[in-house]
Amino acid sequence: MKPLHGVRELADGFRAVRHATIQVAEEFAEEQFAYRPTAGSRSVAETLVHIAWLASADQFMHEEVRIESVEGFDFPALIARSRAEEARERTKAEVVGLLRTEGERWVQWVESLAESFLREEVRMPGGRSVNRFAMLVGTKEHEMHHRGQLTVLKRLSTELIAAPLSA
Repeated sequence: MKPLHGVRELADGFRAVRHATIQVAEEFAEEQFAYRPTAGSRSVAETLVHIAWLASADQFMHEEVRIESVEGFDFPALIARSRAEEARERTKAEVVGLLRTEGERWVQWVESLAESFLREEVRMPGGRSVNRFAMLVGTKEHEMHHRGQLTVLKRLSTELIAAPLSA
């Protein structure tokens, strides 16, 4: 019996999510890419680069390091790498291109993974475990979370450009 949700469905679902993220990115004007709602938050461009960068983070965690447990994994170092990528100056076209290439690279990588690898359990805090497949589904969900943030940023940045706050 065929599983209800497998690698093919994850790949197709991720492609659909990434396509929608690219559409959102393209709706922003170039000058809106620098917009950030508060000093400590990510800009539009930084959020989009963060989304694009998640693909390499998965490959690092699951293939290069091949984590068996998230306990003891150096997440601060991974976040620092993400922040460094986010901070690099890029044009709108470069960011959209990064979303396209990294998204497709992630899908091709996931499609190349053996089912036995995807079934491997990774220990979580508190003693529970999840398989690598579930963690990769989480990458798609993480992108959807950030795309929701981008929807809010689009509204805020459009309102501020249309009607700037008075001093």
